[in-house]
Amino acid sequence: MDGRAARAMTSTQPKHIIVAISGASGAVYGVRLLEMLRELGKVQTHLVVSDAGWLNITQELGLPRTDIEALADVVYPVHNVGAAIASGSFRCDGMVIAPCSMRTLAAVALGLSDNLISRAADVMLKERRKLVLMVREAPLNLAHLRNMTSVTEMGGIVFPPVPGFYQRPQTIEEMVSQTVSRVLDLLDLPQADAVRWNGL
Repeated sequence: MDGRAARAMTSTQPKHIIVAISGASGAVYGVRLLEMLRELGKVQTHLVVSDAGWLNITQELGLPRTDIEALADVVYPVHNVGAAIASGSFRCDGMVIAPCSMRTLAAVALGLSDNLISRAADVMLKERRKLVLMVREAPLNLAHLRNMTSVTEMGGIVFPPVPGFYQRPQTIEEMVSQTVSRVLDLLDLPQADAVRWNGL
């Protein structure tokens, strides 16, 4: 197989993205991320949700579990540390924890691997793959800040879902979509209709 054929074969293979939803406020970010990844096409999504994450989805969005799981290609129970995404041999292009609770951040920072979310995140770091943590808490104490520093030093990206107002969003949905669009940029997933700043 020559180089052109190898590149052509690689370009037709779907990207594999892990989406984790933990027990912080902001479940809408994880759900919108799943929706936007599906809209892109050529992306296979792997979903894992913590027990508290499911509670937040019910509380904040009022959506049944089946609706959320239907947005993903593969769904894993959070306590199944023997799942495919728990191994570095599983080829994956990136992982996003949206939202990321301070408890999950601490588990990732300390390499605890005590459930499938923190284990999959640990795999991303050790394999030098993209890991984005949409951390949700305010105000931040010193433990939070130190854990963010540790994850950053290990190669992860700490991405608090702070909305941008320079594009004058009219709805909460617009603000969420703009934030998730920035996350897709970090994963090198181009979006034809992304709203971008073009200068004054």
